[in-house]
Amino acid sequence: MEKEALITALKKIVKPYIQDEEAFENLSENTDFIKDLKINSANLVDVILDVEDTFDIIVDNESMEKMLTVKAALEIITTKLSEK
Repeated sequence: MEKEALITALKKIVKPYIQDEEAFENLSENTDFIKDLKINSANLVDVILDVEDTFDIIVDNESMEKMLTVKAALEIITTKLSEK
């Protein structure tokens, strides 16, 4: 899956949980889910569960702890998809 397609899918997943619309509009690989989008930690778990459902992957605990930025999420999703 291309990076742009991944980012588009990721934006659809995080949109219901964001608290900062302007940061969401400017979302890039460097966007931090908690600091920039103001997603709280409970909702970050929901984001990860939605990522698992959308991409039909399993995100292990170690990967969950790293999934704090868009770039990290893209790397984890890409890695998990390639392992399928």
